[in-house]
Amino acid sequence: MSALCRDCLTRFDAGRRCPACRSPRVLAHPELETLSIAHMDCDAFYASVEKRDDPSLRDKPVIVGGGRRGVVTTACYIARIRGVRSAMPMFQALRLCPEAVIVKPRFPVYAEVSRAVRAMMEDLTPVIEPLSLDEAFIDLTGTARLHGAPPAVMLAGLVKRMQDELGITGSIGLSHNKFLAKIASDLDKPRGFSVIGQAETMEFLRDKPVSMIWGVGEVTRTGLEAAGIRSFADLRRWDHRDLISRFGGMGDRLWHLARGEDRRRVSAHAPVKSISNETTFGEDTADPDLLDGHIWRLAEKVADRAKAKDMAGRVVTLKLKRADHRSLTRRVSLHDPTQMADRLYRTARGLFDQVADPGPFRLIGVGLSDLVSAAVADRSADLLDPQAAQRAQAERAYDAIRARFGPEAIVKGRALR
Repeated sequence: MSALCRDCLTRFDAGRRCPACRSPRVLAHPELETLSIAHMDCDAFYASVEKRDDPSLRDKPVIVGGGRRGVVTTACYIARIRGVRSAMPMFQALRLCPEAVIVKPRFPVYAEVSRAVRAMMEDLTPVIEPLSLDEAFIDLTGTARLHGAPPAVMLAGLVKRMQDELGITGSIGLSHNKFLAKIASDLDKPRGFSVIGQAETMEFLRDKPVSMIWGVGEVTRTGLEAAGIRSFADLRRWDHRDLISRFGGMGDRLWHLARGEDRRRVSAHAPVKSISNETTFGEDTADPDLLDGHIWRLAEKVADRAKAKDMAGRVVTLKLKRADHRSLTRRVSLHDPTQMADRLYRTARGLFDQVADPGPFRLIGVGLSDLVSAAVADRSADLLDPQAAQRAQAERAYDAIRARFGPEAIVKGRALR
């Protein structure tokens, strides 16, 4: 059986320790030399970057997110052991882990690290399908001749390079399709490398819960349980036509996934549908100046993400949530796409001014959708706003200063509200 040392990348016949460096971090599998579809997921990405940049946080539980009434963006593994999870209300997270250190997100920094990881992946193959800043599918089919090593070796080298050069860790799932690669990457986090081969697929899935399927949420799971389907074995008992009759198009997908079949290709051009950011206030507020400051900060974060992805959007969305959790959403389509914070802010502020409800509000969000390449962004002159081009030029200079000296090097006055 083929084996690989994940520390020194030595290949050898299976054994408990690497014969070259004696490391116990050995990966062995009969299909290790042939599988080529992978999913790479950074481990607690935002929290890992924060610990890298502030070594005093290394052994502490870290939660990245908003204030006490906000939600957890991500949590390090020390906090996760205590039960803290992404999207959990902050008050609940602090109840589970009161000693946690709360860190506000620094999205421009995360985007910079994400670009560095992407560059490392591009050294292996151009066929990369990013799912977010911290995870992607990678197809290394046919690259063994180019690199002189099978995909497993190159993937182990990727996460080793991420740790050595960027100070962050990642987990790899390697299989024969995207569905199984995604499952595999979650099996042994953090710093995991799991393999699901073709020969073992059916047996591996048999007793696994259907909630393991990516995209099966609470509503779908409840519907499946109502039909007596809790595991992959339960799914396999259903006739193909009966599943489609009961669940529509989802039934066809479930029938194939129950057998480990996924024909989707890794696509380097899979579209990102939207970019958004929102914040939950510590106390409900109707203060227009405070809300205006939040609209600017949110617009700036969305713009930073759009610029990091080299994208722009035609539709701007404003989201508000009242204290009773009722949501108000307003959106407008622009004449031409934008990625500029100034234009996002002015558009979102205009939408806010149209809201008849005076508040107070507990949450506000800004989003950008109908995304396209940034190459066609912000081209048209605005006859009703002749200063727009000058402000855009100033924003480019502002971005250059922050890129060189850090995100806090220059701050606009309205961001201090």
